[in-house]
Amino acid sequence: MNLYTALRAGFPADLDSTAITADEARYSWRDLERGSAMLANWLGQLELPAGSRVAVHADKSVEGLVLYLAVLRAGLVYLPLNPAYQAGELAHFITDAEPGVVICAGRHFGWVSKLAFQRGVRWVFTLNDDRSGTLLDRAAQMRDRQEPVSRQPGDLAAILYTSGTTGRSKGAMLSHGNLLAGARTLRAYWDWRPDDVLLHALPIFHIHGLFVAINGALLNGNAMLWFNRFEAAAVARALPEATLFMGVPTMYVRLLQETTLDARRMRLFVSGSAPLLASTWREWQARTGHAILERYGMSETLMLTSNPCRPDDGERIPGTVGPALPGVGLRIVRDDGQRCAVDEIGQVQVRGPSVFGGYWRMPEKTAEEFTADGWFRTGDVGRLAANGWLTLIGRSKDLVISGGFNVYPAEVEGVIDTLPGVGESAVIGVPHPDFGEAVVAVITAPGGAAPESLIAALKTRIAAFKVPKRVIVVPTLPRNAMGKVQKQLLREQHARLFQP
Repeated sequence: MNLYTALRAGFPADLDSTAITADEARYSWRDLERGSAMLANWLGQLELPAGSRVAVHADKSVEGLVLYLAVLRAGLVYLPLNPAYQAGELAHFITDAEPGVVICAGRHFGWVSKLAFQRGVRWVFTLNDDRSGTLLDRAAQMRDRQEPVSRQPGDLAAILYTSGTTGRSKGAMLSHGNLLAGARTLRAYWDWRPDDVLLHALPIFHIHGLFVAINGALLNGNAMLWFNRFEAAAVARALPEATLFMGVPTMYVRLLQETTLDARRMRLFVSGSAPLLASTWREWQARTGHAILERYGMSETLMLTSNPCRPDDGERIPGTVGPALPGVGLRIVRDDGQRCAVDEIGQVQVRGPSVFGGYWRMPEKTAEEFTADGWFRTGDVGRLAANGWLTLIGRSKDLVISGGFNVYPAEVEGVIDTLPGVGESAVIGVPHPDFGEAVVAVITAPGGAAPESLIAALKTRIAAFKVPKRVIVVPTLPRNAMGKVQKQLLREQHARLFQP
């Protein structure tokens, strides 16, 4: 089944009812159906080979969502790209993915089209966030009816490139079956209701905003309040009209700075894509009466675990990401592949219907990331409690080995973040002449925390080998578009800290 067919089946019977409200614009469900049909017909008449990629390097807009549906309907492969990517980054993605079509913001057409044409791309169109662009001009000529191209569950629907904070970005291949399985699982587990209204302020080039939020709303026929970009004051004003909100930790931090947070109608707040500080979780609950639901997923797997949605399933616990979702296999293993004991730290491995088929044109890397018995090595480190709840400790690549001892940055960060005067922290390892690697903490200190006092306090709370050799205070921590701290950048910045 083409994923679009499944999403379309979730549309309400009244196609003229409101599907999306964006500023002063209103889009009906019929608008989504007709618009995506016209765009799909335009893509179809380009006579692209089966499985061709459509790369989208454009600002967020409702028309961008309609384009996503059109690509599915046309049986092509959707390739969303962060519009902040510059020429060097975009060159890699176009060279690697070889898209048949590139769609970009009009203001970037000059350099994007030149770069694309040099790499053999035949078609480059523009799409802007004000409902203009050559793509829409062309599609306006097309019929507003279209039969979705037949697809099998294993057929490729989308390619998501990993963030690329270390090494070469890899394209995770997600099938129609992967995306549908993920959406159906969350619809049931998060108890999506017929009258839910999703407040959508996330980017749509990432699984959180696109495949979790949008696919969920479409599959269940729920209306959306749409923001092309996150602005805390505007989102706070819209809360009384919504029941669902999905955000990254930075969004919650900024919303807490607003004077009024009227969440009386809200049913569920979800946080993901980066770790949420326990202090933020507690402050949010105190301000709104809602416990934020934290969950865990990846570009390669969609969602894997989730704190409970229904009260009968248990309380939400800050700092944990809950048990495995229905249908997901989850295990923690040692370096030798043996399963870890309860609460023993090890490598997180998963399997299930939403786990991707592999990396685009990287068969060796794909084989390396899957075990002989079919489990995907996530690269994350964590531990499972006796009740099956997962606590993430960090990325395996972030592990610091200092003087022969393993130090898990998330564990040290959890202690640092509780100390007076600390805003947030990032613990990294940098080269050291005696210890191999030295533990270093990079922190923000809005409360005036002093490095010497922090080190002294940590010596009374954690083992000496885990205590940072140096604490560096910065105004802000570097983050990528989804709010994840860019530790590789910090490692590069401080690589010579202990060199003579």
